[in-house]
Amino acid sequence: MLDDLALFVAIVEAGSLNAAAAAEELPPATVTRRLQKLESQLGYRLLNRSARRMQPTAEGWQYYEQCRPLVHALRQATRRLDASLSAVSGTIRVLAPVNFASGLLTPAWVSFMQRYPAIRLELELSNRLQDMVSSGADLAIRVGSLDDSSLMQRRLGSAALVMVAAPAYLARAGVPHDLASLEQHELIVAEPLRTWRLHRPGDGAEMVLQPQARLRVNEMRLAVEMAEAGIGVLLCPLLQCRQEVADGRLVRVLPGWMPQPRHVYAVWTQRRYLPARVRVLLEHLAQFAENCPALNEPA
Repeated sequence: MLDDLALFVAIVEAGSLNAAAAAEELPPATVTRRLQKLESQLGYRLLNRSARRMQPTAEGWQYYEQCRPLVHALRQATRRLDASLSAVSGTIRVLAPVNFASGLLTPAWVSFMQRYPAIRLELELSNRLQDMVSSGADLAIRVGSLDDSSLMQRRLGSAALVMVAAPAYLARAGVPHDLASLEQHELIVAEPLRTWRLHRPGDGAEMVLQPQARLRVNEMRLAVEMAEAGIGVLLCPLLQCRQEVADGRLVRVLPGWMPQPRHVYAVWTQRRYLPARVRVLLEHLAQFAENCPALNEPA
């Protein structure tokens, strides 16, 4: 009904049905049909029409005078909203895991802000899974399986995982040779990797472990440091311990069992339309991830 109301205002201002049809880019028959529908819904005639002229009825004038400012205000608000959504400027609020966003993605944030100086970026980093709606975030970076089917998503890449321990720990506790012996070791569980999903490429065997942790921590960097100090065996992203492995401060444990990689996603709540400022960030992150070896390499 709102569209038909706006069309009625356009008819009165254009002075005729044909002129309104041309202005609104509609067939004249469509304009006539929609006017008749509006009159039927209201229960009274809005226009007196003849072959030569068109004149609003008394009720039509009253209806026009009441509706005209509302229609014009709505059109102005719509134009302002369209301009806002189309502008590559304004504030973007992003939720992301601490170590992932402050390490691997740091170059992406830097290059984005340099490229789009009119955008203000608010990064809220937390290892806890936050609700996007209540937080008012425009975009979130999520690592791992997505359980919320209401979120739209775009996969950015995959983060390889490795099991590691310090040489000093293995010298003291022994080197595990199978999963049964692994469960006898002191384990470090870093949130959110509460479940260890492993597969063996040689024969396709798969195993899911619920590790009993001697140490549980919700910050991955600290978990790596504790493993390096000899506290126990850790499952962690390769990108968080690559240098320690390269230097020999950490070594891989049970290399025949490969942890399942964790997929990395950008997610958002709108189902149909993203503001331009959010779209350019999404594309920027996708391009960065495509060229980032850490998000495209096997363990």
